Amino acid sequence: ACPASPVHYQFDAIQTVKANTIGVINMLGLAKKHQARILQASTSEVYGDPLVHPQKENYWGNVNCIGLRSCYDEGKRCAETLFFDYQRQNKVDIKVVRIFNTYGTKMAVNDGRVVSNFIIQSLKGKDITVSGDGSQTRSFCYVDDLIGGLIAMMAKENFSGPVNLGNPVEFTIKELADKVIELTGSKSKIVYIKLPSDDPVKRKPDITLAQEKLDWQPKIKLEDGLKITIGYFKKII
Repeated sequence: ACPASPVHYQFDAIQTVKANTIGVINMLGLAKKHQARILQASTSEVYGDPLVHPQKENYWGNVNCIGLRSCYDEGKRCAETLFFDYQRQNKVDIKVVRIFNTYGTKMAVNDGRVVSNFIIQSLKGKDITVSGDGSQTRSFCYVDDLIGGLIAMMAKENFSGPVNLGNPVEFTIKELADKVIELTGSKSKIVYIKLPSDDPVKRKPDITLAQEKLDWQPKIKLEDGLKITIGYFKKII
């Protein structure tokens, strides 16, 4: 697996691509040898900066193949290709899930994504840095809900995916920042910084397929998940 945070996967883009190609080939070869079921933790980034909203699994995406994010976006797209080619050619028992923004306890302090960044900045009384004007949207799924989806997918027979796993409730990044300030009781102020290149404007999963095939949908509301996550970070920083 490669890092999922832009800060970390862009740190060594070549190794990110290698993890998603050479690493995936190695794991698929192992699954073939031992006739094991194998799951690919893919990503909503395969949709790029989507022109379709919300995103369904049959959408092929809008991805820049030579940008700063491409090592991850295209790496994951290639990994999905390899999974389905191994299924077609070698009858490997595959599962492919496309994970949307996920957060929760056990995140690293230096994770670099918005939920952990905003919480840590708020708890330390620092300015909250929002990229762009904060109008871009994301859909945040608490980690416990995601794990339930992964378990359901691994247990499901005769279904390989790909399937979206994420929370379909959409928030702007500005709304997330405001909510974190409210829940932490922080006096932090929001400051706006330059939007990174190829940063998606909108991101929201259509989880109809997960509901139909896996009988799965997230249960934990953003506010409740944030409260748990804030409590976790209070203990470790």
